[in-house]
Amino acid sequence: MLHLSKSRYTKFWQCPKMLWLSKYKPEEEPSVDASTQARFDAGNEIGDLAMGMFGDFVEVTAYKEDESGELDLPKMIERTAEEMEKDTEIICEASFSFNGLYCAVDILKNEGDGWAIYEVKSGSNSKDVSKVPQYIADIAYQKYVLDNCGINVTGTYLVRLNSEYVLDGDLNLRELFAAEDVSVEVALEYPNVEPTIRLAERIMMNDSEPDIEVGLQCNSPYACVFQDYCFPDLPEPSVFDLQKIKYEKAMEFYKMGLADFKSLYESGEISGRNATEEKQLMQMEYEINDLPAHIDKEGMREFLDTVYYPLYFLDFETCMPAVPVHQGAKPYTQTTFQYSLHYIEEEGGELRHKEFLGEPGEDYRRTLAEALCRDIPENACVMVYNKSFEPARIKKMGEMLPDLAAHLNAIAGNIIDLMEPFQKGYYYNRAMKGSYSIKYVLPAVFPDDPELDYSKLEGIHNGDEAMNIFPKIKDMPADEAERARQNLLKYCELDTYAMVKLWQELVRVVG
Repeated sequence: MLHLSKSRYTKFWQCPKMLWLSKYKPEEEPSVDASTQARFDAGNEIGDLAMGMFGDFVEVTAYKEDESGELDLPKMIERTAEEMEKDTEIICEASFSFNGLYCAVDILKNEGDGWAIYEVKSGSNSKDVSKVPQYIADIAYQKYVLDNCGINVTGTYLVRLNSEYVLDGDLNLRELFAAEDVSVEVALEYPNVEPTIRLAERIMMNDSEPDIEVGLQCNSPYACVFQDYCFPDLPEPSVFDLQKIKYEKAMEFYKMGLADFKSLYESGEISGRNATEEKQLMQMEYEINDLPAHIDKEGMREFLDTVYYPLYFLDFETCMPAVPVHQGAKPYTQTTFQYSLHYIEEEGGELRHKEFLGEPGEDYRRTLAEALCRDIPENACVMVYNKSFEPARIKKMGEMLPDLAAHLNAIAGNIIDLMEPFQKGYYYNRAMKGSYSIKYVLPAVFPDDPELDYSKLEGIHNGDEAMNIFPKIKDMPADEAERARQNLLKYCELDTYAMVKLWQELVRVVG
C-alpha cells in the first residue's frame, strides 16, 4: 500500500522523481545545512504560535513511548476523533488517515455544521496566493483525505504572517496572523488530487527509477536537493553558472545541448545586445580562453578619485525575525544587530578597528545607532561593498530615531561603493566566475592569502550563519554564548578587513 503524508504528496506534486529518490536512493540526498535547518526551526516556531490565534485549543500531538522520538500517528488519529466527538472548538495537528493517505491539519476549526481547515505557513501574506501553488496543492490534498474520512469540510484557509502587523505592546496573535479563504483555488486544484495519488501509486510501488527529464520543476517552487544526481554530466562551469541568467533560460539552453560555455558561446545565442549579455560574453570568453585579468586603470582611477580621508570601511550584519521582537517592527523586519569598522584617519595613517554587537533578547537598535554616530564622523568617507544595503539600513535607523537622523543621514550620504569597479568590469578575472560579489572577488584577487580565507573562521563563515546564530545566543550556556559572540565579531571584522585589502589592491594596481 502507498503511504503518503501531505509533505510527501507535495514533494511528489512538484516532481515524482524527487519523492522516488528520497525513498529508493536516500543516500543521494544531501544533509540539511544550517540555513535550511534555521528555516525549519522558524516554521515550527510560527506553527506553534499560530495554534493560539483563535484562543484556547487542544493539541493532539503524541509520540511513541520508545526512544525513537517518532510521532505516534495512530494515537494522534484516535485523539482527534475523541476531540471531534466532544465538539472541541479548535484542534491542532488534527490527524486523519484514509487508505494509506495521512495528513495532520495544522488547525481544525469547529464551525457547527462542519470543520474548517487552516494550513499555517511561515511566509507573509505579502505574496499573492497565486504565487504559491504548492500551498494550494497541500490544502487540496488535506481536503481530499478529510472528505474520504467522512468529514464535512466547510472551509479551507491559508494562514500566513500579516505583513502589516506592527508590534505594539504584547504580541497579538489574532492580528499577527492573516487567514485567507482559498476555497476557490482549492476547488480548482481538487480534481488533480486523485489522479496525482494514482500516479504516485504506480511510480512509488515500482523500484525502477522513473524516466523524468529535468526541467523547470527542478527549481520551482523549491530548488530540488537531488539536482546533483539528476545533472550527473553537467560541465564545470555550466550554463547555470552564467552571470544573471534566469533558471528558465539556462534550462532552455541546456535542453538545446548548450550546457558548456564553449558550445553556448559559439552558438551565438548570446550576442551582447544588452549590458547583461555583454558581461555574460566576457565571462565565457575569459573562461574559454583562460585570459589574464582585465584591468581598466582609468576606470579604477576615476573611482579612487572619489575616496577621501578620514576613510571608514563599514559592514553590517542583520537578522529578519519572522515574529517581530522589537516594538514598532513588522514580521520579517530587517534589523541591524552588528557592525564592523576599519578606518584610516589620514593618508598614510594607521589602520584601526571598532565594532558593535547587540545583545539578543534586548532592544539594541538605539544603542547601535548611537555607537555608529560616535564611531563615524559626519564628514567621513564611508566605503561599503554593495551600496544598496548599508545606506538603506542607516536611513531606516534615522526614520526610527529622529534625534539621530541628521548624523545618520550624513553618514549615508557619504557612502561610496567598493563593488563599483568590479561591477563595472574595471577589474575582472575568470576566478570571479562572472560575479562581483565579494565572496567571489576576494579569493579571485587574493587566491592564496590565509588571512582572507573565510573557511578558516570558527563557527561562522557567511552572512546566513551569522543571521541564524545571533538570536540563539540568548538561550545558550554562558561559555557557548561567549564563543558565538567572538565568532560573530571575527566574521564581521574579516568582512571590513577584506574591503581594506581590496581597496589597497586597487590603489596598488593604479600605481
